[in-house]
Amino acid sequence: MNCRVVVEAAIPVYDVQTPDEAVRIAISKTGELLNPDLNYVEISMGERTSPSGEELPPAFIAADEALVALELEMTVFNVEREEHASRIARKEIGQRLENIPLAVLDVEVLEEDEDEEDEAESTSESDDGEDTTDEDENDDVLPEFEDLIE
Repeated sequence: MNCRVVVEAAIPVYDVQTPDEAVRIAISKTGELLNPDLNYVEISMGERTSPSGEELPPAFIAADEALVALELEMTVFNVEREEHASRIARKEIGQRLENIPLAVLDVEVLEEDEDEEDEAESTSESDDGEDTTDEDENDDVLPEFEDLIE
């Protein structure tokens, strides 16, 4: 199973005047930290809301310093469960963004290709607990132990 995981990061930015400037610097700083190892992670502005539901800018500025909410999105392949995908994404991103708080916002299961689904169905249909191979086929593949000794 493949999953698309969205992780929220709180990026500190220093010496800024406006929320737009803080967001640009935060995206640039995050891109530098993630590249080249994680160049497949998509970086976008986060969405913040007040407790009353009012939309807020993604950056909070105080004393020329800002805390910027960014959303980092990546695809995790061949996982067992959604929880596994979220742990992998947090670990991969967290290793590059040291001392940056991360929170998983969303895990979306991606649809498999039709070929993969057909293969999964055909193997599950033929797997009914019985051995479907003939003994004659096995004899042709591997010789008997006594035949090898002689």
